[in-house]
Amino acid sequence: MQRRHQAVSLQQAAQQAPTLARLTELVRESSARLKSIEALIPPPLRGAVKAGPVDGATWCLLVSSNAAAAKIRQLLPAIQSHLRSKGCEVNSIRLKVQIG
Repeated sequence: MQRRHQAVSLQQAAQQAPTLARLTELVRESSARLKSIEALIPPPLRGAVKAGPVDGATWCLLVSSNAAAAKIRQLLPAIQSHLRSKGCEVNSIRLKVQIG
């Protein structure tokens, strides 16, 4: 018996694997959250912030430097309030600095 391997798109694979489907949904949710708060982030810092993982009511933002993280940390109450007003259940936001 010979097996044939066929290439499948990420979307097809996600539909066939529940775990991958859940990960795909979490990525979409995280990206939507970042897009929602983009206006709250000063324009010079927007490129320094990326959407990170969602873990229940905790969301992580990936930040490119300690300086950017310090500024974003000051904005966290406004960001959380904004997300809650949009119906997102966010009890905490973690910042993770990714250097290099």
